[in-house]
Amino acid sequence: MDNSIASVLVVDDEEFNLEILIEHLEDEGYTPVGAADGRQALALLESEPEKFDAVLLDRMMPEMDGMEVLKRVKAHPELNTLPVIMQTAKAAKENVLEGLQAGAHYYLTKPFDKDTMLAIVKTAVTDYQHHRSLQQEALRTAHTLSLMEQGRFHFRTINEARDLATLLANACPDGQRLVIGLSELFLNAVEHGNLGIGYAEKTQLNQRGEWEAELERRQALPENADKQVLVEYTRKNAVLNFLVKDQGDGFDWRDYLEISPERALDNHGRGIAIALGISFDSLEYRGKGNEVMAIVDVSKLVE
Repeated sequence: MDNSIASVLVVDDEEFNLEILIEHLEDEGYTPVGAADGRQALALLESEPEKFDAVLLDRMMPEMDGMEVLKRVKAHPELNTLPVIMQTAKAAKENVLEGLQAGAHYYLTKPFDKDTMLAIVKTAVTDYQHHRSLQQEALRTAHTLSLMEQGRFHFRTINEARDLATLLANACPDGQRLVIGLSELFLNAVEHGNLGIGYAEKTQLNQRGEWEAELERRQALPENADKQVLVEYTRKNAVLNFLVKDQGDGFDWRDYLEISPERALDNHGRGIAIALGISFDSLEYRGKGNEVMAIVDVSKLVE
């Protein structure tokens, strides 16, 4: 990720806090833009919906607080996938849960240190830029896949996963929506499934900035040379079915269909919940968790 082209909107009614956050982001190479209250933030977002890659949002503000800004962002058709990092001193479980349910996939509890803040911002921005890149690629790809009734695919690498997600997204009239969920499921199948990177291990890799290097290292190991992810696509009338199966040991998927307050401060772990919330009508995990059926009802998109 090139931080110099990543723009972050920082919203805080405390001038000192705003200046410190902007300084930290500038030092890291981001392009931060400050807003002193919720109304100013919303005006900036709505005037240029494509400008920002993340919002660092204070929850407690006069007039329009962070929760109201969050709700309006998630209700906006051009902003609803923009990652919002909620910064708050209200760390009680019910407060965090309220923010998660409203669409804040990332959380920072005050007081927080610089490194924690930058790690969360990096994760949010990187994921969002990947999603936008895939969405733009999906727009450029012809929608001929809507004519296909079934198909069977195999892939090994992260790049192959993204390429296939871009292709298969064109089975849906709203390919920009579908490509996000497909890419999340395909990436999980490679990194957590076939390559065996666990949750705690990925947390540490992200903190050290070593995630991509570790993926490449494991991909080159002899024991992983023949591991593939299987994807089977079928279309039955207006219902699209995507079966994704990896060769890993599986996992307890029940903990990841929603973002729990206990994991809200972690620097990853949102992919499945985002996929279900944005892209699919349902996700059905099977067996030990290394096989999932993702379903999209196209008829709901054209009503």
